[in-house]
Amino acid sequence: MKHTKTELYQKIKDLITKKEFDDKIKNLQKEYDDLIDDDTIALLIVDELGRNKENICKIIDIKDGVECTLIGKVVKINDTRSFNRKNGSNGKVVNIELSDETGNCTLVLWNNDVELIKSKKIKKGSNIKIINGYIKNGYTGLEINVGKYGLIEILEENELTIKKTNNSKSENIFEGEIINIQPTRAFFKDDGEFGFVTNVNIKSDEKELEITVWDEKVKEIQNFRIGDKIQIENIDKRQKNGNLEFHLNGSGKIKKL
Repeated sequence: MKHTKTELYQKIKDLITKKEFDDKIKNLQKEYDDLIDDDTIALLIVDELGRNKENICKIIDIKDGVECTLIGKVVKINDTRSFNRKNGSNGKVVNIELSDETGNCTLVLWNNDVELIKSKKIKKGSNIKIINGYIKNGYTGLEINVGKYGLIEILEENELTIKKTNNSKSENIFEGEIINIQPTRAFFKDDGEFGFVTNVNIKSDEKELEITVWDEKVKEIQNFRIGDKIQIENIDKRQKNGNLEFHLNGSGKIKKL
């Protein structure tokens, strides 16, 4: 469920004044180079003051109006539907059935996230982690949505190019053209700390790679644009649920070619 900074202040108004709250928002905006908006910064402040905690749950535990993080397997993907917004623009939505060991629920993807289906990044059998999703009653029962503070982690296997350097050492390096940079998302880690993440798609002559970019590297990737040719070094490869993921964190390097 999305909360505005005004709503979030109500959770901590007994701890700091409104002026202190607004000043902290301005200072943190500068610290994070304006990567995130006031509402997200407000959520960070509330969490730092101990008034907001991530809720990790199983499907059987989800309830209307609750924010939560869960992992599920895609068991069914319905047809994508188009609709007209009140402002006259077009939108897209698709319902996905997720399952874990406790039950099933509906994941609703909207607009840009629908492209994850079209590109087959999400498909039947995929394991998905929804971080900071929000639950509401839908037409078919309880459903989870990915909102402003939400994040989808897709666990799919890709190949990684391994290049030989002049000194004959092997190093994780991928070179290609940026074809997509997803909006920066804020989320709460399992330890309760606040983090930032985005996903970048890079295409070489042979393959396309999706890399999950974390925290400080999120700031660096904002210096690049779609169409830029870059080289990424020290990609962190992780096995998760039997699938290979690619991540860029503090030890990684990004440079323009």
